[in-house]
Amino acid sequence: MASEQGTRVELEITNVAHGGISVARLDGRVVFVTDTLPGERVVARITDDEHASFWRADTVEVLEASPHRVPHVWNEASVDRDPNDRPGGAEFGHIELPWQRELKRQVIVDSLKRFAGIEREIEVEPVAGDDERNGLGWRTRVRLHVDADGRVGPFAARSHRVVTVDDLPLATPQLAAEAPLGERPDGSDFPADGFIDLVAPSAGAPRFLTSNETGEKPRGGRPAGRRGRSITEVVDGREFLLDEQGFWQVHHGAASTLSRAVQSEVNDELLDPSAFNLDLYGGVGLLAAALGGKAGAGLRITSVEGNDLATDYASENLSEWIGATAETNRVDRYLRQLEKNASASERERLARATVILDPPRAGAGKQVVNSLVALGVAQVLYVACDPVAFARDAGQFERGGYAVRSMRAFDLFPHTHHVESVALLTAN
Repeated sequence: MASEQGTRVELEITNVAHGGISVARLDGRVVFVTDTLPGERVVARITDDEHASFWRADTVEVLEASPHRVPHVWNEASVDRDPNDRPGGAEFGHIELPWQRELKRQVIVDSLKRFAGIEREIEVEPVAGDDERNGLGWRTRVRLHVDADGRVGPFAARSHRVVTVDDLPLATPQLAAEAPLGERPDGSDFPADGFIDLVAPSAGAPRFLTSNETGEKPRGGRPAGRRGRSITEVVDGREFLLDEQGFWQVHHGAASTLSRAVQSEVNDELLDPSAFNLDLYGGVGLLAAALGGKAGAGLRITSVEGNDLATDYASENLSEWIGATAETNRVDRYLRQLEKNASASERERLARATVILDPPRAGAGKQVVNSLVALGVAQVLYVACDPVAFARDAGQFERGGYAVRSMRAFDLFPHTHHVESVALLTAN
């Protein structure tokens, strides 16, 4: 079928794909479709027809709705609005909450089978309280943008164009109430063509950070070594300091959920406090502290993180464990150095090590996985924010003689396609 961008086509949606999109076929060609779900028949507008093997399209009308479709939780993102004006960040908001988790489960299971040859069933667990709130009011970090005309709002989905909205239903009520939506107030210092970060720490008042204040381009972090104002996050009674621009889990219950998952999934028989334990991509020390809470005051662990400001905070946050250290380094470089330079006694301690592996969305990658396999660590607790990236890394571990022993998944991002998981891998 010949087509061009803007053409409307009728599609039968067959299944879900990773990334919050659904799949249809048109004359043998795959079409990735937004704002729908499997089992629906829709009219969609072609947005990308430049690939030989697939096209992309946006739903503009639902002809036959799935029984799992509900009114969108964010009015401005509804299918009734032109796709170009729908804000991004709630791509599953038209699906009932339990079915969102079922679709995420399908993506995890399919990814493991396709990319790692692993067949495993899994449940996607909600965070306590989310069902009662219909998955709303959980975001403690929100980035708004300001366009050249002074309009304040989120970007439209899959674009860098600001759209105006009346509310932010996924934000915590405190942030949503104070968000400066719409027109830039007269006399404000909100930067044209800039951004505003809204941060609601668990201790203290919300913070507004603008690109004028930070001197950063949108999506940038604070320059290395430049410490700004600190905030405090409290997780199960333990306080963590971090920079107000620093990375922290977005869902108000995520840090506690992941900390408890690490503690529950670790193999107690292999957990040796005196080993050369590692917290890789350690951030400000959240998961190292979780392991410390399980292993006790005698835990020896090295947190490795590429951001020196986060490492600085990790040193403070882990100070109650005398054997805890924080090192600024790229994880792949750090592990290569261990492979090359570790002494015989260090290698013996590494063979008894528990490793927390919490990589960015792209995953740990072949070099990091191969280094951990070469070092022969006792167990790896892999915290994954992308099911495909994790599946690729899990396959690499499997080829190196390790296996996924247990795995849990958590819906830390309701009304989006994102899902987090914690897996335990040990040698065969």
